[in-house]
Amino acid sequence: MNPFSSGTRLSDMIRAIRASKTAAEERAVVRKECAAIRASINENDQDYRHRDLAKLMFIHMLGYPTHFGQMECLKLIASPGFPEKRIGYLGLMLLLDERQEVLMLVTNSLKQDLNHTNQYIVGLALCALGNICSAEMARDLAPEVERLLQFRDPNIRKKAALCAIRIIRKVPDLSENFINPSAALLKEKHHGVLITGVHLCTEICKVSSEALEYFRKKCTEGLVKTLRDIANSPYSPEYDVAGITDPFLHIRVLKLLRVLGQGDAEASDCMNDILAQVASKTESNKNAGNAILYECVQTIMSIEENGGLRVLAINILGKFLSNRDNNIRYVALNMLMRSLTVDSQAVQRHRATILECVKDSDASIQKRALELIYLLVNENNVKPLAKELIEYLEVSEQDFKGDLTAKICSIVEKFAPEKIWYIDQMLKVLSEAGTYVKEDVWHALIVVITNAPDLHGYTVRALYRALHTSFEQETLVRVAIWCIGEYADLLVNNVGMLDLEDPITVTESDAVDVVETAIKHHTSDVTTKAMSLIALLKISSRFPSCSERVKSIIGQNKGSFVLELQQRSLEFSSVIQKHQNIRSALVERMPVLDEATFSGRRAGSLPAAVSTSGKSPLSIPNGVAKAAPAPLVDLLDLGSDDTPAPTSSSNNFLQDLLGVDLTQPSAQPGAMQPSKAGADILMDLLSIGTPAPVQNGSTNGDLLSIQDNNAPIASMDTISAPSSMMDLLDGFGPTPPKREDKGPAYPSIVAFESSSLKIEFNFTKQSENPQTTDIVANFINLTPNVYTDVLFQAAVPKFLQLHLDPASSNSLPANGNIKQTMRVTNSQQGKKPIVMRMRVGYKINGKDVLEEGQINNFPRGL
Repeated sequence: MNPFSSGTRLSDMIRAIRASKTAAEERAVVRKECAAIRASINENDQDYRHRDLAKLMFIHMLGYPTHFGQMECLKLIASPGFPEKRIGYLGLMLLLDERQEVLMLVTNSLKQDLNHTNQYIVGLALCALGNICSAEMARDLAPEVERLLQFRDPNIRKKAALCAIRIIRKVPDLSENFINPSAALLKEKHHGVLITGVHLCTEICKVSSEALEYFRKKCTEGLVKTLRDIANSPYSPEYDVAGITDPFLHIRVLKLLRVLGQGDAEASDCMNDILAQVASKTESNKNAGNAILYECVQTIMSIEENGGLRVLAINILGKFLSNRDNNIRYVALNMLMRSLTVDSQAVQRHRATILECVKDSDASIQKRALELIYLLVNENNVKPLAKELIEYLEVSEQDFKGDLTAKICSIVEKFAPEKIWYIDQMLKVLSEAGTYVKEDVWHALIVVITNAPDLHGYTVRALYRALHTSFEQETLVRVAIWCIGEYADLLVNNVGMLDLEDPITVTESDAVDVVETAIKHHTSDVTTKAMSLIALLKISSRFPSCSERVKSIIGQNKGSFVLELQQRSLEFSSVIQKHQNIRSALVERMPVLDEATFSGRRAGSLPAAVSTSGKSPLSIPNGVAKAAPAPLVDLLDLGSDDTPAPTSSSNNFLQDLLGVDLTQPSAQPGAMQPSKAGADILMDLLSIGTPAPVQNGSTNGDLLSIQDNNAPIASMDTISAPSSMMDLLDGFGPTPPKREDKGPAYPSIVAFESSSLKIEFNFTKQSENPQTTDIVANFINLTPNVYTDVLFQAAVPKFLQLHLDPASSNSLPANGNIKQTMRVTNSQQGKKPIVMRMRVGYKINGKDVLEEGQINNFPRGL
């Protein structure tokens, strides 16, 4: 006999497949068996139909296609015998799903079997319907399922309840048909029927507010009694799990009580006593008990306020944190984070235990505990918590240092009681994990230092000490070099000594040594070296006796392959050699930086700075505003993408610094002149890594630059600088800037409009690049509600390139608007129009809203 004929037993086929030594052999066996099954199907062999389908199911589980056998399932389901129906329904659930049209053919067979006199066949039909029911089948068969909820056999009632859950999820409108039958199931004594009835009631409450009110009034007391009976029931071997009677039913009842008690004080009050009993009497030494306790805690936290119960619930979570099981500790940390908004004082009592979880070996627990500690910090506990976290930073794993460093910096900056404590803690973090500190953090540290004149000497001495032990930390080196450049005289002369300091002796040569080491150190990058060159230029002015040595060190970079270092070396050497008369004014100490302005720009609350960079903006996730540095901080912002527009605090700063009059000759004495030109010239004079400006109207002039003779110095109708200012380094006179041609105008369009949101597109196109279109999207809120977490996403065909800039805000005020800029490049410009699919997501009162649409009405010619 052919070993692969339809008469082969299922076990023989499985044995042949398992005996295959290679994938090719397995495929050959499956291919021959499938051929035999096809032949049997074509011959309409009824004797082996059930065996063929059993083989097909095994082949399907191996991942091979079996679609050719789907109709055999329907034939077996239509058979009168139970064995054939059992195989047929099993094949139906495995080989088909609700999306396949062939499933519609089985609806009539299901209806007949749901009305069958044999309860086992009814059970088969209910199982199949509960697994693959579609919305159409749900509407057709819901009456049969509703009737079977009152069937005499408990197993059929249980399966009917599970099938009803599937029907309600597919067609929520049918839930009202099941309210009364499901309420009747809550009085069942059979635990299997009761647990499915509770589950069904929970699902109905989620989709129907009327049903929720009905169950609150009619069923709350009965559920409380059921839970009390289960909790107090004696040992029952049929339902016992680890000494607890039916923990699964416990959990289901607690979930339903949570739904009923949420937002209803009367129902919550009714269940307080039983929740306290479950929370206090359930054993926590087994997993079943822990599952019940966790569900009980969730219920207590969700129902209306009861202070004593909530403290009990949070204490249970505190015990979970001491458990050796990582999963239990993780869910406890998650629950404690949600409990903070309810009772933060009770969570604070477990602060020490949570802090120990930060030091756990499990990465997930570490991160979750760190997030929780971050939320627990306030003005009263910031010092001990910061001390513990910084001590752990020294021994933490490298993978965790980044997250830990970011949280410590945020905590210290947000809750620092005094500036000296803030500086001390930041220096500790920089010494231990400086490479993980982000740019905006150390920029903020410099801003704070400039605003604490009585701590300048203390800070520069502390940084000098730290450098000798932590030269590998790049960020620490940058901050130290900046401070030494600014306050080297305070370092050498021990100015501003505090009582808590130890005396230190530093000579002028020692200060130069530190900066020289920073330039030559193997870990120093271009930014650090460039900052060191600026520091050396300033030191040469502070300590004239070291000028020759400084000149020698700076001169060593004249042949550098890095253009930035080469340029600065040439410029600074020229200042030292030829321009002694302006050097002291050029590099005098930085003024106090505006702390409020920096904080505001960093938080994105002030308008974004105007970009003077020739580069395109960085790709930032849509909806997240890029923090812009303060104007004068950007003097040392070596990696900045944008040169910020100066604020009023920088008015006439360049005139004071250089003693040069840059105002209009015809200006009236004392009149406020535009200082943007002066401040921008100063920025380019001392900034590092800022490309030559290309924007129209920019007033930047690179006084010391030798790389671009055509860079515009100032807008001709704004400033007229004396020609002697332009000849600081032997000339290179600028040419007036060309006025930018905005290109043809295009009409605005309404890209999208709904009852709650309107989006308008405004277009600009530059004549020198006709393929590129700049689009400003204006999002208009048409409702009195505030939209939060606004996120705009767009997709375009392959012949288009799309670049999205961050939105002006991720919050859309009531009846207000926000803007977002995007750039579209059409490689088929003039041949194919621009088309775009868009999606806008936002939250209204915590609820997610998603709106989608396609934009086809772009103006022609874009």
